[in-house]
Amino acid sequence: MSKIGYIRVSTLKQNTGRQEELMKSIGVDKVYAEKISGKNTDRPQFQKMLKELKSGDVVYVESFSRLSRSTMDLLATVKRLNDMGVDLISDKEKLDTTTPQGRFVLTVFAGLSELERENTLQRQREGIAIAKLQGKYKGRKPIDVTDEFVSIVNDWKMGNLKLSEAIKLSKMSKSTFMRKIKMI
Repeated sequence: MSKIGYIRVSTLKQNTGRQEELMKSIGVDKVYAEKISGKNTDRPQFQKMLKELKSGDVVYVESFSRLSRSTMDLLATVKRLNDMGVDLISDKEKLDTTTPQGRFVLTVFAGLSELERENTLQRQREGIAIAKLQGKYKGRKPIDVTDEFVSIVNDWKMGNLKLSEAIKLSKMSKSTFMRKIKMI
């Protein structure tokens, strides 16, 4: 039996320190951490964790919202863990997902997490619409293709850099990097 920690924050700017300290206090054997939205389960570290879990393992999270912001995804994840013989413990909610009562309460918490995410997105859309009407919002500023970027891309194409290194040096997301390559 291994104690496995899963840490997630939604953006690169957010800090995982609080969740890391929790995992240390629990004494987990391994931690999977990432800075990516919980809107779905297409997260590299999350998927890696699922592949490496074994029957008898226990997954610890700070809260169920760290696993998912979607009720359907969270419930599917809990079912998958249960089917694998893996227990799940949430520090915040203090729930045991191996009982019918625990799964019911989890369903309520999952619904609230999804509602919170949808409300946040709605407020964001409303704020952007108002800012646009006031002429204060013009969208993201485009990222220019610089000589430095062209040099990084050329090094990557010639095999002098791995893709991950090129992306890191460019200080762009992978999707932006790939999109900007087409502009050269």
